[in-house]
Amino acid sequence: MQNPKKSTERNIIPLICVAIPVLILDWGTKWLVQNYITQATEVIPIIPGFFNLRHDRNTGAAFGVLAGHRVLLILITIVALVFIFSYYLRFRESRWMQVSLGFLLGGAIGNFIDRLYLGEVVDFLQFGIVSRRIFWPTFNVADVAVCIGAGMLIVYLFRIRNQDQEA
Repeated sequence: MQNPKKSTERNIIPLICVAIPVLILDWGTKWLVQNYITQATEVIPIIPGFFNLRHDRNTGAAFGVLAGHRVLLILITIVALVFIFSYYLRFRESRWMQVSLGFLLGGAIGNFIDRLYLGEVVDFLQFGIVSRRIFWPTFNVADVAVCIGAGMLIVYLFRIRNQDQEA
C-alpha cells in the first residue's frame, strides 16, 4: 500500500512544475515591459497590423471588469486560490488536473502579485486589426495561463460528467 503523504508529495510536482515557470515568465515579461516600453505611448509592432507589444495598466479584472476595486479583486483571488487547492486535493491523482491547476495557480499568483504591489496589473500583449482600429483588450502571460488552465479544467469536468452518465 502506498503512503498517502508520499503520493501527495509526488502528485504536487506537476502542479509546481507548471506554476513556477508561468510565474517566472509572467514576472520576467512584465519586468521587461515596465523597464523598456514607455507606458501607453509606445507600441512595438511584432506582426504589423495584427500583434503589438504595448505597456498598459489594468486596475480591474478581465476586460477591465471591476476596475478600481483592488481590495475586492484581491479577495476574489484569495477565494480562487482556495478553490485551486481544494480541487487539487480532490483530483490530485489526475495528471491533467495537476497541470490545469498549475496553470491556474501560476496565473492567479502572477496577477495577484501585481495587484498587491502595484495596485494594478501590467498588460502588454495586444492583438487586433490596426487598420480598422479594432483591438482585443491588452493582456499578459498570467492571463494566458489562467485561460489555458480554465479550458483544461472545463474539458476535464465535462469528461468526468460524460463518463458518469455512461456508467
